[in-house]
Amino acid sequence: MARLDVCVVGEINPDLILYGPPKNLEPERETLIRGYRLTLGSSSAIFAHNLSALGSRVGMASKVGKDTLGQMALEWLSSGGVDVTHVRSSARDVSTGLTVILAHERERFILTYPGAIFDLRYEDIDLDYVFSARHLHVASYFLQRGLRPKVPALLCEAKRRGLTTSLDTNDDPDGIWGGDVRSVLDQVDILFPNEREARAIAQTESVESAIAWLSERVGIVAVKCGSQGASARKGRNEWRCLPIRVTAVDTVGAGDSFDAGFVHRFLEGASVEACLAHANLAGAYSTTCDGGIEAYRDRAGMKKFFREHAGA
Repeated sequence: MARLDVCVVGEINPDLILYGPPKNLEPERETLIRGYRLTLGSSSAIFAHNLSALGSRVGMASKVGKDTLGQMALEWLSSGGVDVTHVRSSARDVSTGLTVILAHERERFILTYPGAIFDLRYEDIDLDYVFSARHLHVASYFLQRGLRPKVPALLCEAKRRGLTTSLDTNDDPDGIWGGDVRSVLDQVDILFPNEREARAIAQTESVESAIAWLSERVGIVAVKCGSQGASARKGRNEWRCLPIRVTAVDTVGAGDSFDAGFVHRFLEGASVEACLAHANLAGAYSTTCDGGIEAYRDRAGMKKFFREHAGA
């Protein structure tokens, strides 16, 4: 039996979320905000934590700095049931990455210091550990500066060894969306873009054209559509889910939670339609608390939410 259900290869860093800053900050002015949250951040780590909360056996291969922020992030993951025994500490004087999010009404301004994120390399990864899983998930493709040249080899070897794979590229901070990301798509079973990312990867202004183009290259395209819900396409078959009506507190991590919900049901052998519905619930539940993992730290609340909204 596989040691893990899912191994996540990607970044680990905390999020410092500042609530209520003005949209236009003035220099030299002391500006008051209404609150903040320091919590686990990063697409890879939020996905891993929340997937573990859903009941999958999850481990991470990553890198942090030898500092307090790195230790805090690992404690958040460990307390959520994620195996972090194969997370390395940077040998050089490199700090753990940090993301500061300015949450202004419905807009978010995201500032990331990469730190140890850029320091993760293929040589840092215990491949036997990674491939002991049933499924490999890679996130934040464009932030993996050290690992990125070897991501195609990593995904290819995972497929050769019988793992299924998923990829959430997230945003490209450089705005280039290089052709190398398109070259890995044929090794991806599930691609998790939002609408903007789908258009950027496919290099088209049409969401419909982007999904059609992507579905010819990956097994399943599961697209996060924000307030419009979500959709999934496999070959010529397409499914849609309406948004779950909740009082949203914070949308940070909702997309990563969506990914977790989808992969959890996918590994149970569920249909694409059932995976999409579960992903939609998982993303919605994430928004009911501040930060990307806080809702999922309440296991009783999570089970109650999923039970009450099943079939929504």
